[in-house]
Amino acid sequence: MEVLLLEKNAVENLLPQKFPFVMVDSMFSYSETSLVSGFSIKSDNIFFEDDTFLEAGLIEHMAQSVALHTGYQFFLKNETAPTGYIGSIKEIQIKKLPKINDSIQSTVTILQEFAGITLVDVVTTLNNEEIASGQMKTVLAK
Repeated sequence: MEVLLLEKNAVENLLPQKFPFVMVDSMFSYSETSLVSGFSIKSDNIFFEDDTFLEAGLIEHMAQSVALHTGYQFFLKNETAPTGYIGSIKEIQIKKLPKINDSIQSTVTILQEFAGITLVDVVTTLNNEEIASGQMKTVLAK
């Protein structure tokens, strides 16, 4: 059983997105170079259709997991996190789409970080099975 570091309300306070656009509701681990986030898919999700969580929701979950890493990094320094943007998405592979009430987890690994630009690798799993992966580049607003 994984330890929950942050639950829904704390996570939402660290993300720039607000309901109904929040796609991360838990954080299981954090280090300077990685993070494991979670999300439980509910039927009121805007990316939910025909009992399935859509590709756009999965990619947004991955991006918000990266945002959570940045937000928590600034929170630990007692600073307000700047707004970040997705600079690019590369080599996204989606192997399976989750269903209602599934809980997914994403592992974010920081590959490079320089001058507010971060290159990350993200792997999303459902019941320990990899369902999506890819790389993203995020940029912090100045």
